[in-house]
Amino acid sequence: QFLLADRFHLKSTAAEPWPENATLYQPLMDDQILLSDHASSLSVQAYLRMCGLPIQVVCRYNAEYMSPSGKIPFIHVGNQVVSELGPVVQFTKAKGHSLSDSLDDVQRAEMKAYMELVYNMLLTSELFVQWCDDATAGEISRPRYSSPYSWPLGNILAYQKQWEVRRKMNAIGWGGKTLEQVQVYEDVNQCCQALSQRLGTQPYFFNKQATELDALVFGHLFTILTTRLTSTELAERVKSYSNLLSFCRRIEQTYFEDKKLMKD
Repeated sequence: QFLLADRFHLKSTAAEPWPENATLYQPLMDDQILLSDHASSLSVQAYLRMCGLPIQVVCRYNAEYMSPSGKIPFIHVGNQVVSELGPVVQFTKAKGHSLSDSLDDVQRAEMKAYMELVYNMLLTSELFVQWCDDATAGEISRPRYSSPYSWPLGNILAYQKQWEVRRKMNAIGWGGKTLEQVQVYEDVNQCCQALSQRLGTQPYFFNKQATELDALVFGHLFTILTTRLTSTELAERVKSYSNLLSFCRRIEQTYFEDKKLMKD
């Protein structure tokens, strides 16, 4: 039976080695997964690769419903299930694998602040574009989200998901934003500008050492750059920052050398 990785379980598994059959679950790659979920999954994969922890990626049409938290991706390690990057980082840290132990308190606080920026700006923008832009929702998001299911179940689930995201956008004050007024794109641009300035000419955000921040930023920027949408505006904002493009290439070549992700 799967167990959620709470603090008590984390403490009890601290001395365990990483199993060879550790598995990451995500939606179907070709027909189903959406931008935000793909970005989140790639962030977790990048983080685990940076830690040197092998993971097998398994695609399931019902991955969202397999996850105890309803969040994807999730990893199955031993008898435990952990979803999303933050809890995965804590889980691996309890097992003795951490990318940020060498950071001091000020650097750790700065890293967390930039990670919150990515969640609040990039992830929220991805969700907005997917479900609040009528063209993208109608042409891409609803068809892909509903693709594994028969009619009318697929339509019902897709509209339910769209309603959930739009309700969340209203709750956080994004309900009045539109793509036509480029407010969302400007938020993405501001986020990329802050990330670009922090990165500068360094290989990673904290100089020569990759951290969970690098994994998170890579997952989202790389996916924005390589995902087909009804408009290229989102990707164009990222492409304005050459050091962020080089950053994505560097992580792909360093940690995904066995798996070509970006087309030349």
